[in-house]
Amino acid sequence: MQRLNLIVVTLWVGALWMTGITAYVLFDVMHDKQLAGGLAGKLFTLVSYIGMASAFYLLIQRLLDFGTGALKQSFFWAVLVMLLLVLAGHFGIQPIIAQLKADALPNDVMQTVFAERFRNWHGVASIAYLVECLLGFVLVLKVR
Repeated sequence: MQRLNLIVVTLWVGALWMTGITAYVLFDVMHDKQLAGGLAGKLFTLVSYIGMASAFYLLIQRLLDFGTGALKQSFFWAVLVMLLLVLAGHFGIQPIIAQLKADALPNDVMQTVFAERFRNWHGVASIAYLVECLLGFVLVLKVR
């Protein structure tokens, strides 16, 4: 099980960091920001599903291996907080951002009255994602 845990952590944290870097590159090199946003959104959705599956597996595995002793481990709490961030982002923040984009159609949301709200929610999403990425370092260091 230890090797599988290592693989799951590697997949999740690697996907988090690679998706964040890829989103930055997409916006940096693509002239069509709506297309860049659409592609980045698809990647963030995929990494959310990876995160949910990974977190549920890791939490259950920790509880099976250590019982209530898992509650005293930083690994367990890092995974739980990361899961909560994934859930908040995927089911809370992203639908708000998607609705703002839909309300702005056929225009780019940044060219409408929704721009300020979009920026604020995007900022919240970015901070949550960064915290998740940083907590990923805890997982990498504490997986064993």
